[in-house]
Amino acid sequence: MALADPASDPFAKLAENLGELEVVIGERARPAVREVRAGLHDAIAARERGDMPAALAAIRRAMERLAALGADLDADEGAMMRMIAERFSAAMSTGRKGEAKDVVGVMRQKAGDTKDDESDW
Repeated sequence: MALADPASDPFAKLAENLGELEVVIGERARPAVREVRAGLHDAIAARERGDMPAALAAIRRAMERLAALGADLDADEGAMMRMIAERFSAAMSTGRKGEAKDVVGVMRQKAGDTKDDESDW
């Protein structure tokens, strides 16, 4: 059972779209995608129960795992993904939601989603 509706939740949408990485990268991406998806679901659950520090920590861990996968495939891609993760963490920890939303958009595009996020967070 899904914790959030992918149509209205950017993190649920990102988790859903991670399957595209498995298609593009192949079997070796499957464990990382499973871990990242679980981390995003943990973040959604923490956010829904009002525990923002736990939500941010879960997102950070998921993004770090995604960056590690990128580094395994391409060092430059991994470095860029780590930079994205750091930017997101910094934006969320200082309340810059607009910047965090932009970063989530970049992550979603990297995961294969080409649509713009219309949700309001």
